[in-house]
Amino acid sequence: MPLAFDASTVTHGIQLAVAPVFLLTAVSGMIGAVAGRLARIIDRARLVEDRARESTDAEFLRRAHAELSELRTRGRLTNACIALLTTCAFMIGATIILLFLGETAAMQINRYAVTGFLAGVFCFLAALLCFLVETLIATRLLNFHMLRP
Repeated sequence: MPLAFDASTVTHGIQLAVAPVFLLTAVSGMIGAVAGRLARIIDRARLVEDRARESTDAEFLRRAHAELSELRTRGRLTNACIALLTTCAFMIGATIILLFLGETAAMQINRYAVTGFLAGVFCFLAALLCFLVETLIATRLLNFHMLRP
């Protein structure tokens, strides 16, 4: 596996490898947003659990159980989203390595780079779907009825 250290070859390899980095930037931003949502879900679940432990009202306990069930679903969706985003980041990172090695080494690995990139994009799209479903569930929980004085 001879490496090509010609400056123009290395420069071209870097140019090829930089394009997927923009997707990595989007992924990292999205991981931050989803992690924040997960933290709020956990905080809310702890609050509802604490209030349920102190309550003896059957109706409140029923509503608390229903809300905890939805919070569990939302938590699972956010965990799936984070797992998909992490897989996406890994696949894009592998794509960057493969593109660079394919350009600077005498290896025919472009097909693997394309496969890795497409797998990363697929994971990103699946993560977006998880995020969408989680936000739909979260907004469904909101009660927008105005209280009358």
